[in-house]
Amino acid sequence: MKYAVIGAGLIGSAAARHMALAGLDVTLIGPGEPADLRSHAGVFGSHYDEGRITRGLDPMPFWSRASRASIARYGEIEAASGIRFYSEVGCLMAGPEGSSKMAAIDEVAARDALSCEYFDRDALARRFPYFAFPDGATGRFEAVGAGHISPRSLVRAQLTAGVAAGVQHLAEEVTGFDDGPDGVTLHCASGPRVFDRVLMATGGFSDALIGSVLPMEVYGRTVALFELEEAEAARLASMPSLIWQDPDRDNPYLLPPIRYPDGKVYVKLGYDPEDILLRDTADVKAWFRSEGTPGVADQIEAMIRDRMPDLAIAGRRVVTCVTSYTPNQLPHLKALSDRVFTAIGGCGRAAKNSDELGRLGAVIVSGGALPDWAVEAG
Repeated sequence: MKYAVIGAGLIGSAAARHMALAGLDVTLIGPGEPADLRSHAGVFGSHYDEGRITRGLDPMPFWSRASRASIARYGEIEAASGIRFYSEVGCLMAGPEGSSKMAAIDEVAARDALSCEYFDRDALARRFPYFAFPDGATGRFEAVGAGHISPRSLVRAQLTAGVAAGVQHLAEEVTGFDDGPDGVTLHCASGPRVFDRVLMATGGFSDALIGSVLPMEVYGRTVALFELEEAEAARLASMPSLIWQDPDRDNPYLLPPIRYPDGKVYVKLGYDPEDILLRDTADVKAWFRSEGTPGVADQIEAMIRDRMPDLAIAGRRVVTCVTSYTPNQLPHLKALSDRVFTAIGGCGRAAKNSDELGRLGAVIVSGGALPDWAVEAG
């Protein structure tokens, strides 16, 4: 039986590796990162980045389980590929004492037996002197199995390990498909290719292939990177990842100093005050080629200066990405037919969870059943 995975991003590359390790004949189809985002006319991926937070703590049981399963295999993937993508610097979750969000974190830590250090505001100031928190703040620090990953390097590692295990990688775009009685015909630039079963891991570009068959909304996100001189990066060398549990809005997240492909070191703050709904593939492509929402980077800079008032910023870059959300905040691990299956809808959590999401996609496309804990996503 011949299998195909469409989408060579975080979830697709993981699915293909797991399928090859299971001894399946699998072809991964999807282009690599474009050289110039502004002029690129094809599909994009949201993994063109060097910093995403990883942690086990999540108030939803599915995502907590998927996170911990993925994190447990980071070392295996690094060893198989020879590519390092994970930095275990820890993750600090901080917010107002007594807030519902901090209470939910405590419930998750107890439910999943996760080891966390507890800090009041004074202890936070002593342990993490580069951060400033308001009166009444409290923190939970997950030191082990948490920190940040390079999604770009993780995809490269999955591809390297997958090809070594037997994955065939076709670096081109699928523009359509026909699901017939004798197989699924995928239309590629190099010509049609026929497979017995297909897994779609197409993220924000799923609309181009399956339309609105599955309910999902794709949002544009604006992110700011703040350049640091080498001395400032060295001063912050022990900084963990941080998520501020804002009681009134989404939670801004902050990445420690990370070196990017341009050779510069940046800290990154992700937060977008507005959901920019991207209605179709044309909208998604235009968003990736844009510079995000005007004015958002200024708001993000004000936020990072509130949280790190002593930060010496040498420059600023604005980047864009997209997130795909399902109505129940769980991924679509679905069968569209007897031959076509999906692993889409990361709900803003896909990077750290991608290896387990890919594994679950590999399970369903090969005829297996989802484990009990993941059935709600099926």
